Amino acid sequence: MRAPTLFLASAIAVLSGFALAQSPGPTPAGGGWDVSTLAGKWTYRSFLNDPTLCCQDPDTNTDARNLLNLLFAEAVFTFQLSSNTTLTGAIDWQGGGLDLRGTVTGGETGTPAVRIIGTGRPNTGTAGWEYDYEGRLAYRWPNGVNQVAALVGSVIRAKPHNGNPAGVVASFIAVKQP
Repeated sequence: MRAPTLFLASAIAVLSGFALAQSPGPTPAGGGWDVSTLAGKWTYRSFLNDPTLCCQDPDTNTDARNLLNLLFAEAVFTFQLSSNTTLTGAIDWQGGGLDLRGTVTGGETGTPAVRIIGTGRPNTGTAGWEYDYEGRLAYRWPNGVNQVAALVGSVIRAKPHNGNPAGVVASFIAVKQP
């Protein structure tokens, strides 16, 4: 009778070890960033998704202009968290802005991510505008030196405005301000 019991105990130990070896375990939120990192001000820049290399011609002096032409928008995100899953705020630029509302996911088990809807403000030049943002906190390197939190993602013009069509997509990066 001892042999089957010993065999069963050995099998459980081997299978347990196999399961542990296959599972990397919990991932720290954002590689070290947590949901509270999202609150505050962020310098926002979005870029048109044009794969053409713009800074490779040493015979011209147009590299900076070509790079600048990829800039879709530059602004400031301001986020408040009313809970670990609800975000509100604004995106403001010289001459305009949008009100933001969104959700936060993944903060308990992985990298915090956001889905945000930006809507134009009534009685302003952005009335009727709508942009949707989806982003995630960039990985926080354990051996990074003076790393600043960055939110990376994409944005889509959800509604047409001022003769510009809906559906235009750009990539963005927002860097946390001190």
